[in-house]
Amino acid sequence: MNKKVLSGIICLVIIVIIFVPLGLKMGTSNMFNTLMNTAHDLLLNTVFYLLAVCVLTGALGKILIEFGVVDLLEKILRPIMKPVFNLPGVASLGAILTFLSDNPAIIALAKDKQFSAYFKKYQYISLTNFGTSFGMGLLVIVFMMGQGYYAEPLIGFIGAIIGCIISTRLMQFLVIKDYPRFKEENALDQSENIKLESAEDNQEAKDNSSRKSLFQRILDSLLDGGKDGVEVGMSVIPGVLIISTFIMILTFGPSANGYTGAAYEGVGVLPWIGDKLSWFFNFLFGFNDPHLIAFPITALGAVGAALGLIPNFAAHGWLDANAIAVFTAIGMCWSGFLSTHTAMLDTLKYRSLTSKAIISHTIGGVFAAIAAHFGYMLFALFL
Repeated sequence: MNKKVLSGIICLVIIVIIFVPLGLKMGTSNMFNTLMNTAHDLLLNTVFYLLAVCVLTGALGKILIEFGVVDLLEKILRPIMKPVFNLPGVASLGAILTFLSDNPAIIALAKDKQFSAYFKKYQYISLTNFGTSFGMGLLVIVFMMGQGYYAEPLIGFIGAIIGCIISTRLMQFLVIKDYPRFKEENALDQSENIKLESAEDNQEAKDNSSRKSLFQRILDSLLDGGKDGVEVGMSVIPGVLIISTFIMILTFGPSANGYTGAAYEGVGVLPWIGDKLSWFFNFLFGFNDPHLIAFPITALGAVGAALGLIPNFAAHGWLDANAIAVFTAIGMCWSGFLSTHTAMLDTLKYRSLTSKAIISHTIGGVFAAIAAHFGYMLFALFL
């Protein structure tokens, strides 16, 4: 049988398995109306809010880069990179850039030969896990603070760092185990080695930027950063509308009047699963409601989509301070890695190691959430 025909049949079977039970439960018309109404409400009340946050955080990030705050942070963080993450000091720049933007930023940096020249192959490959752990970090933290929580997102940030350490070092261990030679081989072949930019060249570039007036530098940074923020905000729209809509239909139940086709109606599958495993999620993450497992499931594919769940969690009274800390940790650490890791490793030309990266990062994200939960419990003792 032709491969395309076979894949088409498999696709149709999957669609039938997913949507026929939903249609039978909700009614076909109600199901489609709920999907459209939920997506529309998410677009108006969540996506545009996320877009605004992206624009503001993008502007802030550009200001930090333009006026040397990023360079300052990189110099401060550089000494801890080797003992904590087993990475060269320059990797701290990757953490900062992904924190200010998104996890693929680490790949753009890794493709720079002046940057990658500092790494052994096993360290270079682990950059996928390292950078992903900080992806969209500023957006996640600012969004959580926008919900009225301040200490909890910072606890979650610490949890994400712990998850990053576990994910990065586990990835390095798995790579060396299968490819021992990568421990000694440089990320760049000798034929690819290039002369690094001199300090004078770097200084000249900075001098060219500083010739602009202070007002012009501020204005350019704000506008350019805001423009970058728009691109990030636009990129989260498909994830929020597609993934969040589908997750919500699996999270919520019928309205008081049954199935009417209104937004946020559903079949309640995830809470049912969460209720059966409530002892497990309560112990590890401190979740006090089974609906909350929808966030980490969504964060696997897109953290922007996961953030789209927060307003509805809050409206239903399911959200608490512990959940904010855990969501921040797992949202940052995972930051939609299932949808990006394959492409990231493919770009680095190590596609065969994708499964190791995914396993390592899944474990890292779980430990990030656990660390945030127990960190919040410790914090709550001193309140």
